[in-house]
Amino acid sequence: MNSQRTSPEISQASLTLTTASHPQEEIENNVRQILRNIGEDPDREGLLKTPHRVARAFEYHTKGYAQDPKEVINGAIFTEEDYQEMILVKDIDFYSLCEHHLLPFFGRAHVAYIPNKHIVGISKIARLVEVYARRLQIQERLTTQVANTLMEALRPLGVGVIITAEHLCMRMRGVEKQNSIVTTSATLGAFRTHQETREEFMTLVHGR
Repeated sequence: MNSQRTSPEISQASLTLTTASHPQEEIENNVRQILRNIGEDPDREGLLKTPHRVARAFEYHTKGYAQDPKEVINGAIFTEEDYQEMILVKDIDFYSLCEHHLLPFFGRAHVAYIPNKHIVGISKIARLVEVYARRLQIQERLTTQVANTLMEALRPLGVGVIITAEHLCMRMRGVEKQNSIVTTSATLGAFRTHQETREEFMTLVHGR
């Protein structure tokens, strides 16, 4: 009896292709239906490629789901026992999508910590913000996720995070307030228990 066996490599490749392509196609089909529901013709020239573009855009805007924030940090932790002053990375630009309306919010994050024998590569702090921002988010959770992850990975003396952002869900719809800016903060360890540390953090962030 002749039996054919599929190569494990081919089988795995096929499985990866199937699971990776199916969500893209499903999103495209859903976008076409949304266009129909709002009274548009998804088959007209200007919209023919729109479902594909939207699917690709959502894949990019939510790529943070495929990334492990702890892996971003753990790959660049170094021993440094002599430095115990504040380290601040300011003005980290980010873009995210509000989970309530799927509209963008964007702004800047300021992340500080006081090391306790360990430091992390400064670019990894920006990458940490990026990983969490590239998910469906609310600003409050984004702020605490960055702070908690840094605290768990480094075990520093303290962590402080401030995020300021503009939300299109407040500008394009609803109250339509064009100059509104939202500020959130998270303080852990010395940043919460020591007023002097918190004041130093605020001074460095705001330049006063």
